[in-house]
Amino acid sequence: MGSSNTSRQGSSQDRRARIEAMRRAERARERRNRTIAIVASTAVVAGLVGFGSYLFIREQDEKKKEEAQVAAEQKRQEKLREEAAGKNIDGERSWEAKKLGRDHVTKPVSYPMTPPVGGDHDQVWMNCNGDVYEKPIPDKHAVHSLEHGAVWVTYGTKAKPADLKVLEAKVKATPYSLMSPVNEQKGALMLSAWGKQLTVDSAKDPRVETFFAKYVQGKQTPEPGAACQGGIAQ
Repeated sequence: MGSSNTSRQGSSQDRRARIEAMRRAERARERRNRTIAIVASTAVVAGLVGFGSYLFIREQDEKKKEEAQVAAEQKRQEKLREEAAGKNIDGERSWEAKKLGRDHVTKPVSYPMTPPVGGDHDQVWMNCNGDVYEKPIPDKHAVHSLEHGAVWVTYGTKAKPADLKVLEAKVKATPYSLMSPVNEQKGALMLSAWGKQLTVDSAKDPRVETFFAKYVQGKQTPEPGAACQGGIAQ
């Protein structure tokens, strides 16, 4: 009996020892798993933070680059305006501003030139914040845009698609400008400002750049700084 009891007690102790060992091993495994999870999470977070920092730095660099490009372009445009201000543009036609008339009217207006460069006009202007119109626009609204200092680019049926593409890009990049077809005009490509007009055969003609630089919100403008938005659009 004593021997049997002793044997059972030994077996019970061995079993408890094995269970305790198994528990210790499980706890150790759980600690390892937690450690691995923490390390992995830390690595992921660090990676995300690092990637986020990279994206932020790259975005800031790109923003600074864009700002520098804008500043450089503004400086270039200012230089062009200064140079153009004292230049005579070959082939340019001019009309005396005082004789053009500037009244707001509701009746139809007959202009002596096509496209018109001034005169009585509708009280609402054509949007001219780099707007490109695919169809003809009313003269009476476009003339009001010229009064606000816009340059109006027009083209006839003989205009080349390549030239139109260049001028369209130019207008879209230039506040206080607009573009539309005028089928009745004599020249293929024409540029108009208040009291000023130029005909060219090519969008690459250097006089185009000079005309824009000189007359977009230029000294000829009757109402400088007046809105080019909030009017009408096609």
